[in-house]
Amino acid sequence: MTDRALCVVRAGALTTVQDRGRPGHAHLGVPHSGALDPPAADLVNRLVGNAVDAAVLETTLNGCALRPRSPLTVAVGGAPCPVTVDGRPAAWGAPVRVPAGALLEVGTAVAGVRSYVGVSGGIAVEPVLGSRSTDLLSGLGPAPLTDGAVLPLGPVAGPPARVDVAPQPRPPAELVLRVSLGPRHDWFTAGAVRALTTRAYRISAASNRIGVRTEGPALERAVPGELPSEGLVLGAVQVPPDGRPVVFLADHPTTGGYPVIAVVARPDLPAAAQARPGTPIRFVPAARPRS
Repeated sequence: MTDRALCVVRAGALTTVQDRGRPGHAHLGVPHSGALDPPAADLVNRLVGNAVDAAVLETTLNGCALRPRSPLTVAVGGAPCPVTVDGRPAAWGAPVRVPAGALLEVGTAVAGVRSYVGVSGGIAVEPVLGSRSTDLLSGLGPAPLTDGAVLPLGPVAGPPARVDVAPQPRPPAELVLRVSLGPRHDWFTAGAVRALTTRAYRISAASNRIGVRTEGPALERAVPGELPSEGLVLGAVQVPPDGRPVVFLADHPTTGGYPVIAVVARPDLPAAAQARPGTPIRFVPAARPRS
């Protein structure tokens, strides 16, 4: 019987298993989780012939190294990075055949933050609440990869895509996020609301899968004190006591007591997942739908 598994030779700074997440459990305090750049994760799955909900690996900055126990097809996308098989250059953004026992090296991202590794059959760790995603906030799902770990793979679902290289958006040099004000923008001064959409911010090195932290002008409160905890959504722009906005990503808490001044349009969040610390960030008003 074929041993369909991946051996982790080098786990990298932070490599996790991710799929489309576990929606529908916020009332239990369980975040959505899932890949921070869903279009990139979906693409590598399509390239290797998987269904889009198959689990992939999400790397952070310095990639990972893997050794399959049986021949398989892989595709690496998301943040551009060098890819090698037994030391020989291989394609990024395209299906690559990796022999059993060969070393697949996903290198350091040359732009962006998170690369995605799709493997034919998908990563078949045990699902939790319907998802195989690692959730760093709640601890649900598999632990982040460690050197020497062995990951089971599912059965091959279909043939790889017939492409040379699939086009993918380049990580942003400037991150522009469309926002709709609310639900607690009235807790801030008019000047603070104006500053959010007119002043420049930068992405902080303290950002992670929970949220993008910013550096820039502090937003002044009009209402003192704190809210009772209330529900939070993906893309919520929460303002903690230091006044610097935080944009919540996939592993965000489901409730919080700091006021939410705005919410980012969901299609803009994949780019936020790929923006490196120091990247300029602008919040711009979302266009209102025509009546």
